[in-house]
Amino acid sequence: MKPSLFTEESIPSATLQSMGLSDEGCPVGTVPIRRYTKEDVIRQKLLPPPEDTVHVVDPPLTNRDNFNDSKARRIKPLKGYKLAIVSTDDNPNNKFGGASMIAAIYNPRSTGQQHSACRLKLIKGKNIIQTGWRVDPTLYGDNRTRVFIHFDDGTNSCFDLLCPSFVIVSQNITLGQAFPHTSTIHGKLYDMAFQIKWDQEKGNWWLFLDNVAIGFWPKEVFDDFGNFATKVEWGGVVYSPAGVLEPPMGSGLYPLMRSTTVNAYCRVITLLNDKGQNIDLLGSKLLTFSTTPMLYTVIDVPNYPGLDYNHTILYGGPGEI
Repeated sequence: MKPSLFTEESIPSATLQSMGLSDEGCPVGTVPIRRYTKEDVIRQKLLPPPEDTVHVVDPPLTNRDNFNDSKARRIKPLKGYKLAIVSTDDNPNNKFGGASMIAAIYNPRSTGQQHSACRLKLIKGKNIIQTGWRVDPTLYGDNRTRVFIHFDDGTNSCFDLLCPSFVIVSQNITLGQAFPHTSTIHGKLYDMAFQIKWDQEKGNWWLFLDNVAIGFWPKEVFDDFGNFATKVEWGGVVYSPAGVLEPPMGSGLYPLMRSTTVNAYCRVITLLNDKGQNIDLLGSKLLTFSTTPMLYTVIDVPNYPGLDYNHTILYGGPGEI
């Protein structure tokens, strides 16, 4: 099955290589599935509750150079979470038909029940879908950086293919798959394009990685997400249980140098309207900067020194060490 917006076969991703398969991937009519063990299921029960945020209306303490300081806010996340994100307002009148980002892939060390991630997140009411990369020993049993998706309808919440909420169609790539390479500071950079887009003809939400159609969330799995999202978020998140120091976020460096060679980034962030057309993010003034203390984000506007791309979010920090 292909989305109606999908016109031709794309070249498999160079960043996320096939899972030890031949260049042709799985045989026609089959798809690769990560093997889940009893231990995977047990660990999933130890996952923390999904993140949630409550906006605090007092003025920000830092980051005077954000693209729209008047809309900047500090936020109070659910206990244990810290965020560094850019997002739209959650307005029930918003009609977003998709979004994308190209995210730098890093491997911030996380242990125990910690996790560190970069994600693109679409929200409508209690319905949430998201994708990105994640280091999560509780979820995956190791410290590798993996591509992930997450689904939440307010009642059910799961990652990757651990519940029947996503239909995979790619013959080369699956979910929960580890990246063979990750970026290093002052070394080689690796990044990947993540996109979630609503199929206006069939009503499903499609996932693309490096322009490859991976699969879709069927409209039937949602009670109120059949067409548009009302809020979109881009950026980083870390979690640690009570009494445990936070893991690093992104490259582990604060983006004070404003350099995409050493700082984690989401570049070429895009937002689609209800007709599937790109929205001018800078011109629309839709975005809000949100952070917790000790984490930092910035969105690129023209004339920012050291950044190569418009619409670039820099984020990160070393954790509380």
